[in-house]
Amino acid sequence: MSKKLIIPVAIILLIAGVFIGMKIQNAVSDDKISSQVKKFNDALEVTSRYYVDDVDSQKLTEDAIKGMLDGLDPHSVYISAEQLKRVNEDFQGSFEGIGVEFDIVNDTLTIVSPISGGPSEKLGILAGDKIVKIDGKSSVKIARDDVPKKLKGPKGTKVVITVVRAGINSPLEFEIVRDQIPIYSVDASFMYNDEIGYVKVSRFAATTYNEFMKAMGDLKNQGMKKVVLDLRGDPGGYLDQAFKMASEFIPAGKKIVYTKSRIKDFNEEYVSEGGKYTDIPMIILVNGGSASASEIVSGAVQDWDRGLIVGENTFGKGLVQRQFDLPDGSAFRVTTARYYTPSGRLIQKPYEGSKYNKTAVTDVEGENFDHKNDIKDSTKPEYKTMGGRTVFGGGGITPDYIIKLDTLTDYSVQLRRLNLFYIFTERYMAANRSNIEKVYQTPNQFRDNFVVDETMLSDLKSLASEKQIAFNQSEFDKDLDFIRTSIKFLIARDIWGNNGSYAVYVGSDDQFMKGILLFDEAIKLSKLNQ
Repeated sequence: MSKKLIIPVAIILLIAGVFIGMKIQNAVSDDKISSQVKKFNDALEVTSRYYVDDVDSQKLTEDAIKGMLDGLDPHSVYISAEQLKRVNEDFQGSFEGIGVEFDIVNDTLTIVSPISGGPSEKLGILAGDKIVKIDGKSSVKIARDDVPKKLKGPKGTKVVITVVRAGINSPLEFEIVRDQIPIYSVDASFMYNDEIGYVKVSRFAATTYNEFMKAMGDLKNQGMKKVVLDLRGDPGGYLDQAFKMASEFIPAGKKIVYTKSRIKDFNEEYVSEGGKYTDIPMIILVNGGSASASEIVSGAVQDWDRGLIVGENTFGKGLVQRQFDLPDGSAFRVTTARYYTPSGRLIQKPYEGSKYNKTAVTDVEGENFDHKNDIKDSTKPEYKTMGGRTVFGGGGITPDYIIKLDTLTDYSVQLRRLNLFYIFTERYMAANRSNIEKVYQTPNQFRDNFVVDETMLSDLKSLASEKQIAFNQSEFDKDLDFIRTSIKFLIARDIWGNNGSYAVYVGSDDQFMKGILLFDEAIKLSKLNQ
């Protein structure tokens, strides 16, 4: 009988030991934390009491939190209540206001574009309008940060703006009722030609997937047979939006991304649910500004040989944060896991504390249009895609084809810095808008036929001279394509909005133009029957 009891008793004792051990460990851990909290409280109390000047205890506490998180990694951060409100607006997909994109040009608040469907557009406010008064008070020389304070506000409230418009002698007055304004994350979508659709995604916000699916549906109805997904400069956002977008291209049952953490509950795996576009040939454009959710989508597409990645190495942001709200409306984000692509590549690039490590990266020169997989890069670990191709880890997504864009000369940098492309275009459109609208019916027609002529270039040079920018012939000649494209881009945006401007831009964009030559390879790679 005693022998029969030995095993159960041993098991009970073992379980009890583990339980007691965990309790002791937790108690020790809690004791360590409480002692550190007491230490901070003592330091804060003494500093507040004895410092030579009055101190702001809230600021000291916030600085302490920032310092604590700063020692962990580049993406664990403290967010003030004011910052959090702006962040939430960006990623929730809307804000309340009058609905305009603006810029400060020559100390004057200028409408770059009324937001489609917003109250300003409905009242007939146009790109190029200059707001000289807000609620009867002059807005000339208004600080950029003060503009949202004056124009944003609760839905249903009113604001009166006074506008100066080219070609109209007297100022125009508009009473605008503020409304809920959508913030679009699909910046543009259009047919480049009869077969190729183009979709530009600027971030992964709460509405991105729905916007993306609408854009893809519209393009399919227009005859789209191939698609270029432009994720350049997209800093990422919500993981669920990236997962759902990638699922549209990757067959059901295939892993899209997974996370690893020291906490078992934070280990997650995201498997494609399948979608409508698993058989469409695709090219994804990326660059150094493509991060996080952008890298999840492009990494999954690359690992499953589902399409080709073109452009420049992505940023390498593969840390997962969880946000914890604080009682005063602020919050902090703590890294809880890391992202990995289906082949096992860690997306995060190396770092120490809040600083990224400086690493030598061997890039293939864009002029050669070389295939990255043919090049041995000793600085990066090699992985295999599901089809056996070599891809590279070490942080970020290394494109299948690296195509580097030329850097601008100092002359063009000065033109951009002083906003002269915009000022020139504004003047040009005041005199020529109606004629352009009569001659060109579509953005593609404008892109393929409108020429920025010598007269226009001469006028731009004169404007630059007025602003004390010394003319440099060799630099001007080197950047001539960029200068012409910049002017056409702004003219097209003025008439057709983002779809028009991007249609013009991609026509002289090396990464896009070389990318669309790769569709045959993408089709072969994906084993699609076309």
